[in-house]
Amino acid sequence: MELIVAAAILGAAIVSAFGLRHRRPPHHAPSRGERDELARLEERVRRRAEELDRRARELDDQTRALEAEREQLARRRREHEAALERISGLSARQAKERLMGEITDQVRHECARHVRQIEEETKRDAERRVRSILSVAMQRLAGRHAAETTVSVVHLPSDDMKGRVIGREGRNIRTLENLTGVDFIIDDTPSAVVLSAFDAVRREIARMTLEKLLADGRIHPARIEEAYHQAKSELEAQLLEAGEDAAYQCNVQGLDAEIIRTLGRLKFRTSYGQNVLAHSVECAQLAAMMADELGASPKTAARAALLHDIGKAVSHEVEGPHALVGGEMARRRGESEAVAHAMEAHHNEVEPQTIEAVIVQAADALSGARPGARGESLESYVKRLRALEQIAARHDGVEKVYAMQAGREIRVIVAPTSIDDDAAMLLSREIAREIERELEYPGQIKVTVIRESRAVEFAK
Repeated sequence: MELIVAAAILGAAIVSAFGLRHRRPPHHAPSRGERDELARLEERVRRRAEELDRRARELDDQTRALEAEREQLARRRREHEAALERISGLSARQAKERLMGEITDQVRHECARHVRQIEEETKRDAERRVRSILSVAMQRLAGRHAAETTVSVVHLPSDDMKGRVIGREGRNIRTLENLTGVDFIIDDTPSAVVLSAFDAVRREIARMTLEKLLADGRIHPARIEEAYHQAKSELEAQLLEAGEDAAYQCNVQGLDAEIIRTLGRLKFRTSYGQNVLAHSVECAQLAAMMADELGASPKTAARAALLHDIGKAVSHEVEGPHALVGGEMARRRGESEAVAHAMEAHHNEVEPQTIEAVIVQAADALSGARPGARGESLESYVKRLRALEQIAARHDGVEKVYAMQAGREIRVIVAPTSIDDDAAMLLSREIAREIERELEYPGQIKVTVIRESRAVEFAK
């Protein structure tokens, strides 16, 4: 820029000098003052040009020096990286991948903590609205559904109790099985004993017996017999109370005590996932309404509908279809022929001869066929349990998977060395999301990830 300015000044001076010459007459020569002025201008331009050349050389020298420093820095950086690779035993790419992995883990843990915090805040906010939501849901969905299976689970305070339940040389568990007629399965399931039996009443007595023993803490054959008789007596009272309550709900009076007790046993019996006692009460109410509309006997229809499935409570003890078994039992206990006939005819084992028998058939069909009354088939149920376990088992670090509570809960046991607490929480969320995407199921499924670390040493 300064060179341009100097050139402009020089040009202006030359033009001015030539302009003076052209304005003056041709014969007039420049004066001494003009020649001195022109000489001074030429000297200034010459000095300015020399100054600009000097500065340009300095800039070139600085540029070369900067390039040399840049190359030196790049060389030192390469030497530094090589030294780091030699010391760490990792290449630059490997070190970068490791660093990215550590940063990813840190970010994941931070995300897990934030997720936990958000969930806690959401739960606190939800508690303010849950009562109104539940009241609306209870108002709209008043039906109760049961999904009983042939097994019951008794939770133990700790795994140490398994050894006490088994007893020395297995004497305690043999006593329990002989008294109750129930198989006690003690396996790798954490802090739990599985009771298996076809008879739900025996299974309930066994469950109550074991819970009494666990609460008392004394487990030996004599105490087992005492707890068993206490549980049996309590359950008999519960069965009688359940039968009386069902009869009261249906306005059915004058039932024999044995029939009431047998009716109460249906509380522990299911048919395609539908509780048989609740189904019987529902049938009785439907039958009474239909009989009243058709001009038939509401009392006979309700009585027969309430008792139509009592044969299921003893069908494993007496040969024959449950409808015929129940009808014969009703005759022996003083029920009228109209009631016994309606009970026998509800599955067409005998031809219906009365309008009440047809009404019982219709009520039974309506109660069993309404949406949500009965669960899925055993085959689809087993497939769903297997699919639940497969979804959880395909994740890294998972050691064991148990589908429990008729498929409403899944417990995932992970290796403590592979998965930490934050990763366990993220794993439960991932499994839950995968179940939502891949399976169709009623209600909700609880996903529990269990991470346990043990240290064992022997004193010698």
